[in-house]
Amino acid sequence: MGKRMNQASVAAKQKAQEVAAATQVEKVEEKVGVNLSVGRGEKRPTSQGAGLTAKGRAKYNRATGSNLKAPVTQKNPKGKAKARKESFCARMSGMKGPTSKNGELTRKGAALKRWRCNLA
Repeated sequence: MGKRMNQASVAAKQKAQEVAAATQVEKVEEKVGVNLSVGRGEKRPTSQGAGLTAKGRAKYNRATGSNLKAPVTQKNPKGKAKARKESFCARMSGMKGPTSKNGELTRKGAALKRWRCNLA
């Protein structure tokens, strides 16, 4: 009797994992469909600091159900904005890739500059 219960619980766990994996795949497929462009005014060019414009954030939020917020560009933010800025700077600074290429900022470098993260 004990072996049957274990087999049943293992089968139930496997089924739950399969359902969870399928759900994650569906969520990823939904988010991939957002197409943002500099030409339509949804993304900033790197010369203007990269990142999304208000129009681009609104489009992305509608399409994915997310809640993207504007960048924190103040020198000395307080409270939640300070924590958000510190988190972004730490996360983005750790990303692979150069901050500049051929003497010009990459999208990563432009975003770090716009958020006033120290690039030193």
